[in-house]
Amino acid sequence: MPHSHLAHCSAVHASSKELATVVFEINGQNVRVDDVDPHCTLLEWLRASGRTGTKEGCAEGECGACAVAFVSRDELGKPRYEAVNSCLVALPEAHGRSIVSVEALASRSGPLHPVQQAMLESGGSQCGYCTPGFVMSLFAEYYRTGRSGYDPEAIGGNLCRCTGYRPIVEAARRLGPAAPDDPWLAPGDPRAGAALPPLDYRVEGSASEQRFLRPASIGVVLELLDRQPDAVLIAGGTDLMVASNQRHVRYPTLVSLAAVAELQRIEWHPHELVLGAGVSLSLVERELEGERGAELGLLRQLLPLFSSRLIRNRATLGGNLATASPIGDSPPVLLALGAELTLTRANGRRRIALDEFFSGYRKTALAPGELIESIHVPLPLPRLQRFYKVSKRVMDDISSVAAAFALDLDASGQVERLRVAYGGIAAVPLRAFELERLAAGRTWSAETIDELVGAARQLGTPLSDHRASAAYRRAMIGSLIERFYAETSGPAAAAR
Repeated sequence: MPHSHLAHCSAVHASSKELATVVFEINGQNVRVDDVDPHCTLLEWLRASGRTGTKEGCAEGECGACAVAFVSRDELGKPRYEAVNSCLVALPEAHGRSIVSVEALASRSGPLHPVQQAMLESGGSQCGYCTPGFVMSLFAEYYRTGRSGYDPEAIGGNLCRCTGYRPIVEAARRLGPAAPDDPWLAPGDPRAGAALPPLDYRVEGSASEQRFLRPASIGVVLELLDRQPDAVLIAGGTDLMVASNQRHVRYPTLVSLAAVAELQRIEWHPHELVLGAGVSLSLVERELEGERGAELGLLRQLLPLFSSRLIRNRATLGGNLATASPIGDSPPVLLALGAELTLTRANGRRRIALDEFFSGYRKTALAPGELIESIHVPLPLPRLQRFYKVSKRVMDDISSVAAAFALDLDASGQVERLRVAYGGIAAVPLRAFELERLAAGRTWSAETIDELVGAARQLGTPLSDHRASAAYRRAMIGSLIERFYAETSGPAAAAR
């Protein structure tokens, strides 16, 4: 087994003795890594170890130049390739995984992979810097179960600074179905799809010990937090690793939730849908594709607008809520759905409404040593649901204002229940209880909407920044109510 022993990883240094080892498969080769700072990213390690096909563009998950594929299994046991941003993966998270980087797709003597061949034939490479990332995203798309035609989402998280999208899209359109005997569909590494093994990785630096733990049960996580309340939890890492990369934040103890089975569950009950806080957004997306997910229109509308597929393959609902960002996309949707959270710590668990969870800017009701275990969405849900995201780009952008509405009308057209929530207009994601009370029992009419828009002028405390002015955000609060009414009344509603 080749052994990689790096004294440093890019700009990250660790003079240490080996206390644990990270073991994983990269391109069919088993590697062992020790003596590397836990904040070292998979991208940094790839490049430091000579696998320089993977590029660094932004180090924050925006450009996709660093895309690699994690290998897992689908419901039929076939390999599933999920493209992820390697710049947002802490190297210890690779432990026990099977990973594919661009170097594995074609050898010097062998034929190009069909994705590479399509890029070649369409002239899809401009300066070439972004090309490996596009290739890896399309590689994962090529083997996606149920793929039919071109899906813009496949490369929605990849950026070409040469504005070369037309030939890249043409390459994506050229892709036919994978051949049944395609070697990439063979069983391969047995680790792919297996439960992630626990890990206790420590590096003793010149100043202090740095530790990365990945427990296999929620009980162990809670014990760790009880003993060390300053330990930092990491789920998908799509937010925390940006702070590490861009602001060089260092955490003495990181506790990964990736191997905790209790956080990975999705359960349908007669009166609620339970989503484990550690379930990836991509997995939620796939779960809602079926008939059972039709009722959760708000979530189905949200997810394609939630960053990129590269991010959603790692990001989690629990992580998005715990960051408590006022411009996070999932809180308005979950608030409008009336979601509740189960919070757990060493001495017990409690369940609270999501509208009680956000206590201030980037602050939550989480007590020391407590974590989000699950999100509960009550069923049945209001029939009419809409999510609106106001941003400079349609896809893969941060919202200026986000709004979610859920409405039930009775046979006479009166409001039985209305839930309204906003993001981007206050220090916390906001449930608009005032509007909901005002609408209750009223006819869903232009007159009611005028009153709601008038009352909405008092909502929130919008600020001006580089995304939008306070006046623009204030105007959007009412405009989105009017849009929701236009889509849920008269002929427009009957056609939907």
